[in-house]
Amino acid sequence: QVQLVESGGGLVQAGGSLRLSCAASGRTFSSYAMGWFRQAPGKEREFVARISRGGSSTYYTDSVKRRFTISRDNAKSTVYLQMNSLKPDDTGVYYCAASESMILGSSPDYWGQGTQVTVSS
Repeated sequence: QVQLVESGGGLVQAGGSLRLSCAASGRTFSSYAMGWFRQAPGKEREFVARISRGGSSTYYTDSVKRRFTISRDNAKSTVYLQMNSLKPDDTGVYYCAASESMILGSSPDYWGQGTQVTVSS
């Protein structure tokens, strides 16, 4: 099992940047594919980005490509989401997720508690 704790959310103006962190504890971090999801008010939770176990492969939803970057530091058991050029539509609760599968899909095995990101116009 793995426990996930997100941090780094907050209030930022449109065009600004934030970096989210997700610290993992428990089993060996490098054995999990990792990712980020988000849920806007009144909407379903949606996939944002994922990264492979070793960090060599990443994938993003179209709306965040060229603005967001996912990365991981297996020595620190932490995954990051660097968010640049933020838009009001990026507002929501951001969740870190882990999967025991090779690729993180739509139903990860573990979730963090979430961190709020609010982008003002």
